[in-house]
Amino acid sequence: MLVASVLWGTTGTAATFAPAVGPLAIGAAAMGLGGLLQAVMAAPRIAREASGLRARRGVVALGALAVGAYPLAFYTSMHLAGVAAGTVVSIGSAPLASALVERAVDGSRLTRRWMTGAAMGLCGTVLLCVAEAARSHSGSDARPMASTVLGIGLGLVAGFTYALYSWAAHRLINSGVTSGAAMGTVFGLGGLLLLPVLLATGAPLVDSWTNAGVGAYMALVPMFLGYVLFGWGLAHIPASTATTLSLLEPAVAAVLAVLVVGERLPSLGWAGIALVVGCLAVLTAPSPPVAKGRVPHRDGGGAGEGTKNVISESLELR
Repeated sequence: MLVASVLWGTTGTAATFAPAVGPLAIGAAAMGLGGLLQAVMAAPRIAREASGLRARRGVVALGALAVGAYPLAFYTSMHLAGVAAGTVVSIGSAPLASALVERAVDGSRLTRRWMTGAAMGLCGTVLLCVAEAARSHSGSDARPMASTVLGIGLGLVAGFTYALYSWAAHRLINSGVTSGAAMGTVFGLGGLLLLPVLLATGAPLVDSWTNAGVGAYMALVPMFLGYVLFGWGLAHIPASTATTLSLLEPAVAAVLAVLVVGERLPSLGWAGIALVVGCLAVLTAPSPPVAKGRVPHRDGGGAGEGTKNVISESLELR
């Protein structure tokens, strides 16, 4: 999950190398082509598990619709509100949205550990957002307030759809569908939904080798490889924990904006990054071993104690 988050954190910086390509074209190329590639690679598994996928067609359709909506909202949010602010709002809102979905649909309870980690991560993303807003509105590239507000609103839509397709994929995997078949089906169908958008807006992608290279990188590395890793992660941890771990993405995006793009990050932004790292430490630290003869307390699944045990077990397996 953390490696996937690092790969996703490169997308905003990569997009700056193709300024002539609009956010809809970037999003449709990245998620659309990446999703179709996942479907092609997972085609044998999808064929073998077709009956199980058909039996859960409602979950599949919901996940595919969320995949189709997410990149359009996410990349437009970055375009309107700025790379760092758009990323922070989109990814920072996802853990809360994911927890609410799991609570409403699955009845999952939230533990103190998850709430502590999520609070640290959300505080860190808020600091990053404030730092970016102060930087962008004080410089020569200041954006109109209406544009920023719309961008933040679309970021919230992106966060909700991210949580939704994460939950859908996790639900399929939990029902016995392999991660490859689940991700290939959901993202392949989502990619098909994005093809008309790509055909309508993607002409600038073939105007130069640079633009084409950016589109290829976005589709192959952050979207294809990143979501393959994401699917593997969802096989071991709940969607709410997965989306919380992805809070590393805006921190990576902010650091790359400083190192590669040449943006300046105020001290408030660095404090936000430190809180995000602290959030990841809280959520990924192995649980202390249970004393022999003691019965471990459990207060439910999802983002509860079961999450803590699964994270610990997956770390030990690595």
